[in-house]
Amino acid sequence: MELKLVLISTLLVHFCYCNSQKEGNECINANAKYCGECIQAGDRCGWCTDPNFLKQGETVSTRCDELQSLMKRGCHATMIENPRGQQKFLSNKTVTNRKKGAEAKLKPEDITQIQPQKLSLTLRSGEPQSFDLKFKRAEDYPIDLYYLMDLSYSMKDDLENVKNLGTSLMLEMEKITSDFRIGFGSFVEKTVMPYISTTPAKVLNPCTGDNCTSPFSYKNVLKLTSDGKKFNTLVGQQHISGNLDSPEGGFDAIMQVAVCGEQIGWRNVTRLLVFSTDAGFHFAGDGKLGGIVLPNDGKCHLENNVYTMSHYYDYPSIAHLVQKLSDNNIQTIFAVTEEFQPVYQELKNLIPKSAVGTLSANSSNVINLIIDAYNSLSSEVILENSKLPEGVTIAYTSRCKNGVVSEGENGRKCSNISIGDEVMFTISVTSKGCPRQGKPETIKIKPLGFTEEVAITLNFICDCECHKEGIKNSQLCHFGNGTYECGACKCNEGRVGRQCECSSNDVATEDTDQTCRKDNSTDICSNNGDCVCGTCECKKRDNPDERYSGQYCECDNFNCDRSGNKLCGGHGRCECRVCICDSEWTGSACDCSLSDRDCKASNEQICNGRGTCECGTCKCTDPKFQGPTCEICPTCPGVCTEHKECVQCRAFGTGERKDTCERDCSYFKLIKVKDRDKLPQPSGSSYPMMHCKERDANDCWFYFTYAVNNNTDKEVHVVDTLDCPTGPDIIPIVAGVVAGIVLIGLALLLIWKLLMIIHDRREFAKFEKEKMNAKWDTGENPIYKSAVTTVVNPKYEGK
Repeated sequence: MELKLVLISTLLVHFCYCNSQKEGNECINANAKYCGECIQAGDRCGWCTDPNFLKQGETVSTRCDELQSLMKRGCHATMIENPRGQQKFLSNKTVTNRKKGAEAKLKPEDITQIQPQKLSLTLRSGEPQSFDLKFKRAEDYPIDLYYLMDLSYSMKDDLENVKNLGTSLMLEMEKITSDFRIGFGSFVEKTVMPYISTTPAKVLNPCTGDNCTSPFSYKNVLKLTSDGKKFNTLVGQQHISGNLDSPEGGFDAIMQVAVCGEQIGWRNVTRLLVFSTDAGFHFAGDGKLGGIVLPNDGKCHLENNVYTMSHYYDYPSIAHLVQKLSDNNIQTIFAVTEEFQPVYQELKNLIPKSAVGTLSANSSNVINLIIDAYNSLSSEVILENSKLPEGVTIAYTSRCKNGVVSEGENGRKCSNISIGDEVMFTISVTSKGCPRQGKPETIKIKPLGFTEEVAITLNFICDCECHKEGIKNSQLCHFGNGTYECGACKCNEGRVGRQCECSSNDVATEDTDQTCRKDNSTDICSNNGDCVCGTCECKKRDNPDERYSGQYCECDNFNCDRSGNKLCGGHGRCECRVCICDSEWTGSACDCSLSDRDCKASNEQICNGRGTCECGTCKCTDPKFQGPTCEICPTCPGVCTEHKECVQCRAFGTGERKDTCERDCSYFKLIKVKDRDKLPQPSGSSYPMMHCKERDANDCWFYFTYAVNNNTDKEVHVVDTLDCPTGPDIIPIVAGVVAGIVLIGLALLLIWKLLMIIHDRREFAKFEKEKMNAKWDTGENPIYKSAVTTVVNPKYEGK
């Protein structure tokens, strides 16, 4: 039963080891037929170009392996193809460091907030290429702000406050930047039923009792300008309009503001869009109510600064808006009334780099709202990248203010950034395999809401350098049936074999199989390989260190004798199932040392003159001696005393050596037992053993045995409890003393009481006697007067 369990556990360990090797060695699992395939399997894989590297029976794919394994198998490092990735900075201008009010005023395109700006990465499959991206928020950076306002009837009082917004906002923004421009646009709703009334009178004046302008979808009233007074003038000329439903057509207006950059006048600076409304919004699909089914095309349709296709295209979707706002680096500020705060908060969560502010009923707080929202948006930087090529992944690690380090999705952003602060991102780009075309690709990384970006050109290593030196139709490949490259033949289509010597149609024929049978046996390639073109190609093992070889795959390097659970005892190599021992070793498992240095004692004698040296181990002629050089005598007098202190400190933590126990007493293996009966007995042991009984400083006895087993390991079995002499039982003694004192006290009290009773009785009897003998005379006190007065009623006749 024990043998069966050992075999099962051994098989399980071997199975787990093989599986881990199989999963771990991606190079062998790739089964690469040429160098390019090999290096794409992983960054640890190399290809041996040595023409004489392969042994008989090994397949071409065994040229592909991990570097250490290839060198161990005899491939020189200079013959291994192992190209590595690299990076090159093409534009690396340092970030701008200037203060507000500087004499030299820079153009927006001359200000740098991100470094580097352009680089090239050469990617090897599985090998990440990392670089640092620096971001510094520049001081006095130009700002373009476009104010987009809902001019439906409910915003009438708000329009009055916005009419003076231009100059007031200019004064506030001068505290942040000296280069500020402002623009204005307005929106109402699509000009079709049921969003507005299409009766002629309502089209001219949709309001009842007020003079309103005709409904419109979106108007660009004022292109971005640095003239605040012009803003006030043009906005002052605007009039309220009206519509029928509560949600407004603001999404149409946002889309046009985002994509009509030329008409709006956007520069490559910080772009802010303030969206002011007191209502909800229509989005994609709502246009069907008005018979509009064409999806929004995301293009500019402004004619004379008026959106002309509102009746033709549906409202844009939220995702469409997110894409266009991001593409055009526009940060959105939603200035909405408190009633619609929850709606726009949810919208903000879907639109990166956007903010929501609560607009007062008449928009009187709009300037403070814009300033607060701008500070909130500009204090956070979030990196995004363009679409990645197939098989390419990117990872971010941020190092923000105060040493905060984040990875994963949080590694894309840093918060609480003030003007002049510098933060760093480590960006790692990895490719798995090679894209189908293998051509260079370009990706871009930029901070959301900023126009600056990093352009990264990705070049892919799809083949080895030796591929360029390949000889097409080489004579080395069976009369030109393949290309000789990287030390091996890459066969033309329809040809197989190590030298492309066979046609794929003739691979498995009876004639070719015959040459793959050893001694005319029935086994093809010893059942350890496949017959290809009359030549055995041996199978691969799950463990990359184990290989079949030989003309008929009859040899292997893993079925040799083992010693100490090591193949060939760890002192030789296995070739064709026979151990080839290192020098100074012999035996079928290379487990017999020819050297006698391990048998020499400190006195330079072989086995202390008490034995012979066999295979590097002393065989003691006197059975009472043991140890590597027959120096130990467990049953000799003095053994117990010699080891007493070490046994005491290790078993009980006491004794003279308790402070140096770990250093001085680790030379034996300690085994604790419960009682003396559990100690091993000399009669049941195959090696000499000494029973010991020693006393400690507290007069306690402890029992142990000392022996040196057949493996020359010192063993001590010790009883884990001390045998101490039993002292007096204090509690009964104390209880007895207390009880004795109490009893004596009670006895004394009783005696005293008895004596007092006897004394009292004697005294009483004496008193009685004297009383009886006493004589008394009777006399009357002359002074005494009776307290009783007797009065006789004269009328009383005694009746």
